[in-house]
Amino acid sequence: MQDNKYGEILAFMVSLGCPKNFVDTEVIAGSILTGGVGITPDPEEANIYIVNTCAFIPTAREEAESVIKEALSWKKKLPKKRKVVVCGCLVQWDKDFAIRNKFKKVDLWLGVDNIPHAGNLILEALSETPKANPLPVSHPEYLYDDLTPRLQLTLPHFAYIKISEGCSNMCSYCAIPNIRGKLRSRSQESIVKEASNLLAAGVKELILIGQDTTAYASESGSKESLSALLKKLDKLKGDFWIRLLYTHPAHFSSKLIDTIAQSEHVLPYIDMPLQHISDKILKSMNRKTSSSQIKKLLDKIRSAIPDIAIRTTLITGYPGESSKDFDELLGFVKEQKFQRMGTFVYYPEPSTPAASLQGQIPAEIAVERLDNLMKAQSKISLSFNKSLVGKVFDVIVDAVDGKNVGGRTFMDAPEIDNRVLFQGKIKPGTFVKVKITGASKYDIKGVICPKK
Repeated sequence: MQDNKYGEILAFMVSLGCPKNFVDTEVIAGSILTGGVGITPDPEEANIYIVNTCAFIPTAREEAESVIKEALSWKKKLPKKRKVVVCGCLVQWDKDFAIRNKFKKVDLWLGVDNIPHAGNLILEALSETPKANPLPVSHPEYLYDDLTPRLQLTLPHFAYIKISEGCSNMCSYCAIPNIRGKLRSRSQESIVKEASNLLAAGVKELILIGQDTTAYASESGSKESLSALLKKLDKLKGDFWIRLLYTHPAHFSSKLIDTIAQSEHVLPYIDMPLQHISDKILKSMNRKTSSSQIKKLLDKIRSAIPDIAIRTTLITGYPGESSKDFDELLGFVKEQKFQRMGTFVYYPEPSTPAASLQGQIPAEIAVERLDNLMKAQSKISLSFNKSLVGKVFDVIVDAVDGKNVGGRTFMDAPEIDNRVLFQGKIKPGTFVKVKITGASKYDIKGVICPKK
């Protein structure tokens, strides 16, 4: 830790929300470390309590407020020696300063564009004459690159690479463009350099993320594309995986399908939030695709990549969703048999078009529909997992507790998908061949295959 004029300073950090937000937390960590502020896993050792927030839906904001309250309780024990810093999406979302006014004891509020400067801004907040809180810009432009200080906080063997920031899709229910700004993409050169650095540091799984990865570089009008980027990354040397998250059906090209099918390192795994299948609902959502286009795309992907694992997410209770619309969605889920699926209840987000639509669905009906979807999916998941018994997969090891080992197949993104449970003496980050011997709804069991 570098010296600074404020003496020894340690920060305790809490990261809320999705992996995209987690990368911001890693950038904040890198920024404060370069400024001479250390990091501790114990809040009682810390001088600073940093909360990087999510504000995507009301439950995320409620969680953020709960953690802010915890941080302020921590500060109250030693009010003259402790500072609370709140960062990220909630600060951007809070256009009318309602959250700031609610938590006046917070010492520093940092919006999205403040993230790479967090170190200097936090040190300024510690001074005897701190500057006023920087106001978050209305339209964020921040975009980190391979030269941005960043501390990898995931397990050492996997890392997220954010290839773009913001979104220009303007889905009617989504507040992300208002929070994060329009789509802006990193250069291929910067992404490949970051990937090379991570691989050199021992990373075995590169996970590409963005609000819509399939829209990568589309705002620039250049020849760069997600397919071209994947081809460059695939040429990197080593034994590693590339996982692709958050694709959009309207932007999923035939070229991208071919690239995934022909690559050495890109996993046959696609995270594609479809949100719904009713044409009426898709049109109201401004998803820029139709039921028939989605079904044709899924058929095309499965035909070109027979062993593909597809994860999707769906929304229930969107305004105007009739029983017929939901029955169509439920039938679609049963028909498609997605290997992985998540479901969300619709929330009317302020300042989004959907919030003012007629036909808002009562929460209890939306929850009931969500439960019905997940009941159907749990049966599909159990049946699929049972079909894996007897098969052998490459598994990346995540956790070891004595002889008990937890890992993932190519079908499983960290912390959101299934686990493979087995026994053995092996180090985290290792690839090992495992034969599947048992299955439950969301986990599978196996044994390590003997080496030949």
